[in-house]
Amino acid sequence: MELTSKQRAQLRGMASTLDTILHVGKDGIGDNLVKQANDALEARELIKGRVLENSMYTAREAAEELAVATRSEVVQVIGSKFVLYRYQHNKDKRKIELVRDRKKSI
Repeated sequence: MELTSKQRAQLRGMASTLDTILHVGKDGIGDNLVKQANDALEARELIKGRVLENSMYTAREAAEELAVATRSEVVQVIGSKFVLYRYQHNKDKRKIELVRDRKKSI
């Protein structure tokens, strides 16, 4: 699912109050970090991560690699921090309702 600019803006606003729960360090992105990100996305849908100074990754590289590994979307990358979002298909577990983009039909 590709996010629209309005949805991205909504998620960026929500992420500003989140605590950073993922830390990419010198070990890089391994199975444990991917599992931790998957579990957090399943529970919260929106997570914030940070790339530490001793990491081989830039924040953009780490966010994109984690997004592929966790089937999520990169919402934002600023400095050493990044935000990921994964849409919850089960309506009962959904915590975030995204704004709907009204496209003009031709």
